[in-house]
Amino acid sequence: MTDLTFSIEKTRFDEDYKPLGDTRLTTNFANLARGEGRRENLRRALQMIDDRFNALAGDEEGGRCSVELDIISVNIDLEGDGGLESFPLIEMLQTGIVDRRLGQRTEGIVGNNFSSYVRDYDFSMRLREHAQNHPDSGLPEDFGVLHGNLFKGFLQSEGYTQHFGKPPVICISVSSSRTYHRTENSHPVLGVEYQQDDYSLTDEYFGKMGMRVRYFMPPGSAAPLAFYFLGDLTEDYTDLELIATISTMETFQKIYRPEIYSANTPAGQSYRPSLDHADYTPTGIVYDREERSRLGVEQGRFAQEALIAPHHEKLEQWSARFSDHHHPSQGETS
Repeated sequence: MTDLTFSIEKTRFDEDYKPLGDTRLTTNFANLARGEGRRENLRRALQMIDDRFNALAGDEEGGRCSVELDIISVNIDLEGDGGLESFPLIEMLQTGIVDRRLGQRTEGIVGNNFSSYVRDYDFSMRLREHAQNHPDSGLPEDFGVLHGNLFKGFLQSEGYTQHFGKPPVICISVSSSRTYHRTENSHPVLGVEYQQDDYSLTDEYFGKMGMRVRYFMPPGSAAPLAFYFLGDLTEDYTDLELIATISTMETFQKIYRPEIYSANTPAGQSYRPSLDHADYTPTGIVYDREERSRLGVEQGRFAQEALIAPHHEKLEQWSARFSDHHHPSQGETS
C-alpha cells in the first residue's frame, strides 16, 4: 500500500526574499517579491506588519518589537511509487516575535498565509468542470476530502510535531458571498466577534481539513478576519502569538483586498464585504490581482498533471485508509 512522507523546508521572508522555483506564484508573499519594485514592496509590507504589531501590543512609542516570518514549504513523496519526485503540497508562514528591548525571540503561530496546489486543482479545475457538466448537482462527490486528509496527515506527521509546538491557525479574508453580524462577544486582541447564518464554500472546505472558523474584527481594523483553527482559538494561544498573526495577515489583506481591509469606514452591525467598495485608502504597494487569478488556473492544471492524474488511484487508496484510521481532532467539523 502506498504511503506518504512529508518533508519541510524553511525560507526566511524578508526584503531579500526571492520566490523558489516550486513556490505557488499566486501566494501573497511571492506576488509581492517580483518586479522592479520588489525590494521596496517587501520593505514596506514588513514595516506595516511591525507597526501594526506594536500598535496592537500597546507599544505607544513603537518600534520595540518586530515580526520575523519564515515560509514553511511542505513537500510529499509517495513511497514505493517508482521514484515520484517530491511534490510541493503546502506553503504557510510562521511568525516569530523579536523583542528588541529585551533581546528575546518568541516563536509564533504557523499557518497564516495558507496555500495549496491541490486546493487550486479543486477550485480551478474540478469545481469548474463539474459546474459545466452538471450545473444543477451542487458540489462534486467527496469535494475537498483528499485535500483535507493530506492536510490532516501532515499535522499528524513526525515532521510537523518536530518543528511546531502548537496546531496551525489560518487567517484569511471573510467571504464576499456572506453577510456577517456583530455580536456582543469581544476579545482583547482578536476584537469584536462576528457571526453568519450559513458557512461559505471556503468554510466548508476548511472543515474538511478538520478546522473550525470564527470571525473577529481586531481593534482598529476595518473588517472582520476569518480564523480557522483546531482546539480553542482564544485559550490555546498567547496574546502576542495572536497579535503576530493578525498583524501579518491583516497587512496582506490590506494589500490584496484594500476595498475591504483599507476601507475608510469600518464594518458595522451588519456587514457584507465587497470588492466593488470605492471608499478606501490604497497602500501604494504593488500587487497584481489579475495575474493571481490567471495563475490559479495554471497551478490547478499543474497539480492535475503532475500529481492527481498520474497518481489518482494511489492517492485515493491512501485517503480512504487514512479516513478509516483517523480519529477526529478536538473541534473537528464534518
